[in-house]
Amino acid sequence: MRSLAPNGLARAAVRFKPAAFAGTFVALLMSALIVSACGILLETGARASVPPQRYAQAPVVAAADQYARFVTGSGDGRTETAEPLPDTARVDSELARKAAGVPGVRAAVPDLTLPVRQGESTLTGHGWGAHRFTGATLTSGSAPRAGEVVLGTTAAEVGDIVTLETAAGRAGFRVSGLAEPGPGDVDEGAVAWFADDRSPALAGHPGKADAIAVLPEEGADTDALAAGVRKALAGSGVEVHTGDDRGGVEEQGLAYARELLTGLGGSFGGIAAVVAVFTASGTVALSVAQRAREFALLRAVGATPRQIRRAVASEALLVAPLAGLVGCLPGIGLAHWWFGELRDRGAIPEAVELHVSWIPLVVAVGTGLLTALVAGWAAGRRPSRIKPGEALTEASVQRLRPGVVRTVLGVGALVGGGFLSVLAARAAGDDAANAALGVVMCFMLAVALLGPIVARLCAGLFGTVLRGGGAPASLAAANSRTNARRLASAITPIVLAMAFASTLVFMHSSESHVAERQLREGLTADHVVTHPAGLPAGTADRAARAPGVEAAVSLLDTQVLVPVGSGADRWLQNSTAQGVSGSGRDLAKVQDLDVRSGSLDRLGKGRIAVDRTLATSAKVAVGDRLELYLPDGTKSRPEVVAVYGRGLGLAAVTMDRASLAPHVTSGFDSVLLVRGGDARALAALGAVTDASGYVVAQNTDRELNAWANRTMAAVLGGFAAVAAANTLVMTVLDRRRELGMLRLVGSTRRQVMRMLRWEALLVAVAGVVLGTAIAAATLIPMMRGLTGEDPYVPPLTYAAFAGAAVALGLLSVTLPGRAALRR
Repeated sequence: MRSLAPNGLARAAVRFKPAAFAGTFVALLMSALIVSACGILLETGARASVPPQRYAQAPVVAAADQYARFVTGSGDGRTETAEPLPDTARVDSELARKAAGVPGVRAAVPDLTLPVRQGESTLTGHGWGAHRFTGATLTSGSAPRAGEVVLGTTAAEVGDIVTLETAAGRAGFRVSGLAEPGPGDVDEGAVAWFADDRSPALAGHPGKADAIAVLPEEGADTDALAAGVRKALAGSGVEVHTGDDRGGVEEQGLAYARELLTGLGGSFGGIAAVVAVFTASGTVALSVAQRAREFALLRAVGATPRQIRRAVASEALLVAPLAGLVGCLPGIGLAHWWFGELRDRGAIPEAVELHVSWIPLVVAVGTGLLTALVAGWAAGRRPSRIKPGEALTEASVQRLRPGVVRTVLGVGALVGGGFLSVLAARAAGDDAANAALGVVMCFMLAVALLGPIVARLCAGLFGTVLRGGGAPASLAAANSRTNARRLASAITPIVLAMAFASTLVFMHSSESHVAERQLREGLTADHVVTHPAGLPAGTADRAARAPGVEAAVSLLDTQVLVPVGSGADRWLQNSTAQGVSGSGRDLAKVQDLDVRSGSLDRLGKGRIAVDRTLATSAKVAVGDRLELYLPDGTKSRPEVVAVYGRGLGLAAVTMDRASLAPHVTSGFDSVLLVRGGDARALAALGAVTDASGYVVAQNTDRELNAWANRTMAAVLGGFAAVAAANTLVMTVLDRRRELGMLRLVGSTRRQVMRMLRWEALLVAVAGVVLGTAIAAATLIPMMRGLTGEDPYVPPLTYAAFAGAAVALGLLSVTLPGRAALRR
């Protein structure tokens, strides 16, 4: 450890030349900010839990596994992946009898939740037995029997007949009693309680329950009780929960929140961390390279290679920990803001809390320290090894070519990016997207490793244009060719910002553009009927009886899980699905799916239609059977009877409603499409609009989902922009002697500033061109695989990105340039 203790050379360098380390400090600070923020989100995803509310008084809860388990390979290569189910998996309500027979169990209550409509109002329905653990109490009347309901104290009077709509249809119920909701019902709004033996049928799930709440006898041990219930229900596939795990049973969104946060902190965080570390290491290396003359002088006066290496390492020990600690503070703030925005948008349950512990902060500081040590060691290796006389000579002339190892690695990354680009172009769906993401990483790595060569090529290419711009422009071109390493350090962050921001933003704009067009072209209905609470069963039949109506089809929108990929590299893909109330022939009158093969006429029980991109990813065609998981995890292998082209804008899977409805929580339809008739005759069913109005509403929802992509682009692009500005400022301030010499030989201050601006313009343009090329190499195969079309790039957005890069470059040299020329 003594060899890493700060020596006199390091302390003197930091003390007397703090400006030389300011850029390194900023780069390491930004690296710690990114790593700590993503680490906090990752840890929160791993630890996310929801304290039980509905089941707070039931210490043991039995429920089905809410994940689809998908196994690939066999033997040592066997792997199992788990994907959260789109809807609630249910248990056999008869299992409550077995659980009730366990010693220490006072009662085992099947629990379920069902949506209920009363006119324009929405209620949450339960079986009356749930009052035993939620705390609901009768204030008047009696418990409900068949055909009866208990409502809130202000909803009606005992003995009234109320009309309610459930998944079973519209029916009249006698109000048998009024009740005060308990602590377990407080967040559900208006509540309706039905007879326990009738609730499953009203929910559309006869013989099923969402969970079984186990109530203990007085003094019973929770762990012993859970073990007994687990043993009694062995072999049924039911999981037994205690403690905070019960909250995950009642909060379906917890599983998705965990996946979102771990994906954001892990996948995106990994990319962001690599970019941050890579940029920070480049800045550290630039800082060391800028002091090549000092190291050469130290070697000339007798400093040993070991002393030089110790000085570089000690500088890292002095700067990196402080930068890391300071960077963690805004990192915590960024994590809080990001988490809060996700929660406000409904992506994370309100009860989930952000976890901030020492682990991600230590990792962030340690990563910065390790980055500084490794980058400093690599940059200081040559000045510490060469002879003193050679050191002085080399310090005065910049090396134009990178080392052999760096060149080999850079060429390998370039070849790898080209290979992945070809692979992505030949793939489809998520296969293309996964391959394309590797393209941007490989090409970025190639640009960073081959930076001096790339910079020299850019300087030669753009220098030809600059030579016609007068003396300052010609001098800028000559400087750029001669100082290719310095130019590369400035270009790389701009390439990073442009490539990542363009990829993330234009990926979504391309998908949205295609989806909007497909929705607009595919929706051929004259009227679209919707309702915030959904449309009850039979709505399509009521609409079909309206005068002038040619066809009325209701759609039940949900999601299914489909195995995609090939060989051992297969996974479950979340795909949109629509359940159709009528026949395929009726559907064709209100929706044009752009059928490419097969026919919708055979759509029905056990027969589905799928989007062509999904069909390609799942390796199926017309006549094949497609393995899929329905929303509640039920496995199915329907026959594919048609393949169509508008799945991105409409739905990737189309099936009959009767096969889909028993596997979703809400049996209410999402939308009703009507051909013919008058809108006024349909107004009693819900909100009526035409196709164009519905398309606008759907696009608004899609734009809200784009927030995540824009945020990630802002985080990565913002970091890279700061890194680019930081690098440019460092290079300008390091050239005080050169700029002063230009003034001494007769150059005016204006001419020097024009030269710097031309250099900045060259850097910005080169960064924009290279970043655009990398983004194009990534987006073109990705979008062709996902949508079958080329990327859609809004001109104003791209112009804003390019203009920001140019403005950043000019500003980053103008301010320090003026400061340097004033001295």
